[in-house]
Amino acid sequence: MGAVAKLTDAFWERHSNPKSGWSRVLVLPALLYAVYRRDWNLAAAAVGFTVVNPVLFSPPADDDAWMTRVVLAERWWTEERGEPVLATAYPSVLNLLNLPVTAYAFLAAYRGNPVRAALGGLGSVLLKFWYVGALVQRYDEARSE
Repeated sequence: MGAVAKLTDAFWERHSNPKSGWSRVLVLPALLYAVYRRDWNLAAAAVGFTVVNPVLFSPPADDDAWMTRVVLAERWWTEERGEPVLATAYPSVLNLLNLPVTAYAFLAAYRGNPVRAALGGLGSVLLKFWYVGALVQRYDEARSE
């Protein structure tokens, strides 16, 4: 196994710690709040956290946690199955639909409308959970075959 493959595996193993996934859920609300408040230091901190988050935590002991399987399913979906993240087929269409919803949330935050920003952010998070939930279901079914 080459050095790049080892680094890639180490990245995914550490990122599959449920603490990594659950803490990333807070990034979108933090970014929306930063845009709403025009707090570019907070925005930079949220982006910085997003970049380093996948390697902050040690690999999980097992894959029992749902959020661990979310990360494993995302890798399986894109690398092993070669499926696109954005596509018109289910479940990738959920990510495609998420783009305008997230853009709306950021536009609402920029325009100073916290209710619309929060609703757009909630819609974005729900679409993301719907997407990863569908991936986990497919991943679990494939593993049990």
